[in-house]
Formats: sequence, C-alpha cells, structure tokens
Amino acid sequence: MMRYVLSPSILAADFTNLGEQIRLVEEQGAEYLHFDVMDGMFVPSISFGMPVLQSIKKATSQLMDVHLMVEEPIRYVKDFQNAGADNITVHLEACKDLRETIREVHSCGLRCGVSICPDTPVDAVREYLDDIEMVLIMSVYPGFGGQKFIPEALKRIQELREMIEKIEAPVDIEVDGGIYPSNVREVLDAGANVIVAGSAVFKGNPAENTKKFMEILKSYE
Repeated sequence: MMRYVLSPSILAADFTNLGEQIRLVEEQGAEYLHFDVMDGMFVPSISFGMPVLQSIKKATSQLMDVHLMVEEPIRYVKDFQNAGADNITVHLEACKDLRETIREVHSCGLRCGVSICPDTPVDAVREYLDDIEMVLIMSVYPGFGGQKFIPEALKRIQELREMIEKIEAPVDIEVDGGIYPSNVREVLDAGANVIVAGSAVFKGNPAENTKKFMEILKSYE
C-alpha cells in the first residue's frame, strides 16, 4: 500500500521560532522535514547548509528530507550524512555522473532521490528508476519559494507514475512547488505520494495548516 507523506519545507519557516514551528508540524503528523540546500550556482539563491541541519536533527524525530540544489552534489553527500540527512535528493541536471552520485548516497546508508526541473523530460529518469527510492518532480522552477504551481506538472506526475508501475519499482513520487490544500488533491490524483509544502504550511498557523494537509493525505490511504 502506498504511503502518503507531508514534507514541510523549512525554507518558508520563521527562523526566529524554528524549533517551535518544527514541533507543531511534527505533532500534527508531518513525518518528513524538507531541507532545501542552494548554492547560488545551480540556482540563483543561497539558503543554508550542514550546521543548520545538524541543530534541527537534535530537535525532532522527523525524517530529514534533504534536497541538494547544488552543482556536483556528490561533493557534499558525506557532509550531509554526518549532519543528519536520511534522504538525499540530487538534481539530474546538476550531476556529471548521476549513477556515481546515486552510488555515493547509497554507500552512506541513505535513501536517494533524483529531482527534475520543469523543462527536463520525465523520460530522463527512466534508466535510474531501479536504483533510486524517490523521484522529485519540481512543479515550480527551483530556487525561490512562494511560486505558483505549474499545471503541466500534473501530466508529468501521471507519466512518471505509469512508468514506475510498469516496472513495478518501489519508488516514491515527491512533488515540490506551489502546493496548497486547495490543489493538493489534483497532485495526489495524478500519482504523487510525498508532498512538499513551504508557504502553505508555515505562513499563518503551522499546526492548523499541517492538520488540513494531513486530513487530505490520510483520506488517500
């Protein structure tokens, strides 16, 4: 049976009150915590790195869902393992040798995801589906929070779900960008089972917002 998981993105959290906000979303059933790492090269923005992850890891029992939006992420896999990552997702577009990068993540005992940007054909991940645990479909252009969901992402999720089912691979589909309680059902109906939400969770009341998402996700199980 497919598991449906919420992964709140701390990029949108209030960092002056981060520990409390993490506690609130965990209490309401968010199993993952999404950690967006940006290097100012692969994407224009710069976010945070290992020391922030290390301190968050001590404050929660949630799974650390690390999304490396960086050039040649293989350079940082061990560092993020040491800082407390559980999942590491790398961008297909950012790796010179994606297979070697996947091997590096697995050799550290971590689950590996591969992410694709909105303009990258879904078919580009096909050859890796037997080797990874998750595909992350970006439903916005990576690098900035608060963007609108790109509707074409729904077809891409459907295409990927069909591909995964055809080879019967136990691969999660995570979707990140512009997802709110108002449109999350469309994303789930298309075939996603891991939902990243930043502004939709942390703006306003994180506990109430998480509760809304979790009620919808649980209705799919």
